[in-house]
Amino acid sequence: MDTQGYCVKCKEKRMMKDAKEVSFKGKGGGDRRAMSGMCEKCGTKMFRILPKAK
Repeated sequence: MDTQGYCVKCKEKRMMKDAKEVSFKGKGGGDRRAMSGMCEKCGTKMFRILPKAK
């Protein structure tokens, strides 16, 4: 799955390497979905919050 996120080190949108879906505690006690991976160019950890599941 090709997922794009914002790399704070490169200051550009880049593709995530080894992206996987994770969940974390959101506002109001519910769970939120996100993608977590590494920047293809510099190797910095990237995180992208996904929309709520319907």
